Amino acid sequence: MTRAAARSALRCRAIWTACVLAIIAIAPGARAQVAPAAPAWLSGATCYEVFVRSFRDSDGDGIGDLKGLTASLDYIDDGDPKSTKSLGARCLWLMPVAASPSYHGYDVSDYYHVNRAYGTNDDFKALVAAAHARGIKVLVDMMLNHLSVQHPAFQEALRDTTSPYRAWFRWRPTPGPNNRFGDNNWRRSPVRDEYYYGFFSSHMPDLNYEQPYALAEMKKVAAFWLNEMGADGFRLDAVKYLVEDGAQVDDTPGTHAVLREYAAFVRATKPGAFTVGEVYDSTGTLLSYYPDQLDDYFAFEVADSLVAAVRRGDGRGMLAPVLRLQASVPADRWSPFLRNHDQPRARTEFGGDWGKARVASFLLLTLPGVPFVYYGEELGMTGAKPDPRIRTPMPWSRNAPHAGFTTGTPWEPLAADSLEANVEVESGDASSLLALHRRLIHLRASDPALGAGTLLPLTTSQPAVIAFLRRAGTRTVLVVANLGAEPLAGVTLRSDVAVFARGRYAGRILFGPAALDAFAIRASGAMNDVPLPTLAPHAGLVFELTRMR
Repeated sequence: MTRAAARSALRCRAIWTACVLAIIAIAPGARAQVAPAAPAWLSGATCYEVFVRSFRDSDGDGIGDLKGLTASLDYIDDGDPKSTKSLGARCLWLMPVAASPSYHGYDVSDYYHVNRAYGTNDDFKALVAAAHARGIKVLVDMMLNHLSVQHPAFQEALRDTTSPYRAWFRWRPTPGPNNRFGDNNWRRSPVRDEYYYGFFSSHMPDLNYEQPYALAEMKKVAAFWLNEMGADGFRLDAVKYLVEDGAQVDDTPGTHAVLREYAAFVRATKPGAFTVGEVYDSTGTLLSYYPDQLDDYFAFEVADSLVAAVRRGDGRGMLAPVLRLQASVPADRWSPFLRNHDQPRARTEFGGDWGKARVASFLLLTLPGVPFVYYGEELGMTGAKPDPRIRTPMPWSRNAPHAGFTTGTPWEPLAADSLEANVEVESGDASSLLALHRRLIHLRASDPALGAGTLLPLTTSQPAVIAFLRRAGTRTVLVVANLGAEPLAGVTLRSDVAVFARGRYAGRILFGPAALDAFAIRASGAMNDVPLPTLAPHAGLVFELTRMR
């Protein structure tokens, strides 16, 4: 496309944006609304995060692509709820797939086209169709905070001070003041003596939501991916930084207002679409994003609490952020995880210890919420900063070149342990971390107590042991995990409140090798020194509890 044609296209888009703004101003559904009831597929669901560049390469260029991912969907979920040959994940979060000049894709240069390294828009539609045939929902990473310095709108705004796209961004003749963290996020223009705002980088100019034009464009982008491309929703990146208020750059009233309007638009555009946001902060701050903004948010404090408990081998206090969230919002509106694409991989956090990785994954998949698993965590892949080393290619095969990821030269060398933490190797081992994920994700999906039940904490006689009940209706399961490195015998459980009707109860094993002796509940309804079987190190058990007649 010539520069003149590009400018013409941009100006046409500006006219379209003005029309959208007029429609939004009078549309009866434009007002914010409380999130509707969760779609049925969320109950018991587990989601899987994939970096397309690193998942599977179909054409030998060393870069993972959409066709490679489509061909590997049976690994994620083969559509058989009774199968244990797939993970059984019901939703797929794709890290950025739109056109971008960077390897990671978080600086988008064209929201309306798939990154050519990954394929075409038609390839994405084929992926969605194949995923839907297996019952998998597809979420797309969406960047509302910023776009690429190479985006045509920013390039025109940079060069032409009369461009309508100037209003999409923030400009100053001199650098603005530092933010509350002491950083200055004003970036010098390469064209003239002025500055633009880019919180994360000079390569990522922030959109200006103090004006209506940027939000109108991002609504158009959302409608494109939901309606034309078939996506089922979005994971929204860095949403706490959308609107600044002086030195306050995060969690401002303006940010909450933008999210309310955006979420209402998504729900009106495609009822049932799902949105999950990144608010990297404490549970207290996270709760300010409810009830009427995005559907779901990642529970960073839960993740950190879980990892810290496993690292120290002590479960005390681990459930505090879980209980706070449970008391405040429904379980389908928050998402626990272990680690994601911005953090060292879980087994690396545990010093390479397979046992700790195993019990951490066990806990993640037995807690309330909608858990997310970062690709490769189910294998115990390792990796630490810099970022490319926590986003290395997926190891599929034991003997194939580059562990089956590509027939060419991979864009990034595989992790050093790719022949150990490997799909083929672990698929043949019933005790592997992959086998644990397959069993627990399917169990979570099929058992209403484990998938959607309320958590009731229990007290244990050993700090290395954590235990809780999960209850839905009349169904109750008991979850027990030994976070320690040694086997433990003689551990007992008790509850501080009434949890059962009076009677005698039996436990049927749902996960793990041990048996639970029958126990009695007296008139108080509390559990009093209920004995557990000997607990293996870094292992978990799940029992179905039933009242004996």
